[in-house]
Amino acid sequence: MAEEVLAEMVSTVFQLVAQAGDTVQEGDTLVLLESMKMEIPVVAEGPGTVTSINVKLGDVLQKGDLIAVIS
Repeated sequence: MAEEVLAEMVSTVFQLVAQAGDTVQEGDTLVLLESMKMEIPVVAEGPGTVTSINVKLGDVLQKGDLIAVIS
């Protein structure tokens, strides 16, 4: 079953860490977001393979925007 990783707040994509096809474990960082001059890691909630990264560097995200899919 695919897990959708969603933005939890308004933020900007600061760094892409994972790529589609990467195998990740629980707690692995997928992307770094920046909000109010703070870096916020977005982490995998469980093990799997990154199916897609749906953001690019510099994107401005709104709460609920799709960041990645892990299967």
